[in-house]
Amino acid sequence: MSLAVDANLLLFASDRASPRHERARAAIDQLVAGPRIVYMFWPVLMAYVRIATHPTLFVHPVDPEVARRNVGSFLALPHVAAPGEGEGFWSHFVAVAEDADPRGNLVSDAHLVALMRQHGVRTLWSNDRDFRRFSDIEVHDPFA
Repeated sequence: MSLAVDANLLLFASDRASPRHERARAAIDQLVAGPRIVYMFWPVLMAYVRIATHPTLFVHPVDPEVARRNVGSFLALPHVAAPGEGEGFWSHFVAVAEDADPRGNLVSDAHLVALMRQHGVRTLWSNDRDFRRFSDIEVHDPFA
């Protein structure tokens, strides 16, 4: 069984000032231990690096080198995959968009769901309620 991870879980795990830090850290530790295949799609990894290092978004922003090392540590695990858009991606995106009609910031959510669809992933670990609008995925909230 495989699953995808949303950026918010990675961000809470890196933000020691967050009240969700401990639970996010435990969830990440569980995923790192395996054996499930964990998809960390490129838009999620880039969002993590962008937001975690942003000095106005984090009380204590992550040093960019540390953020890159964190991503590299995930990618080095044998059960972590980070595929991108493949041939036919656009048709997956259009199908997701026709179903959920994303606009504005929800377009990036639709992008992630289309990647999940293209790579056969149905479960997303996320605390973002917006993903519930997409009918063909299951959202697992590790904080619920």
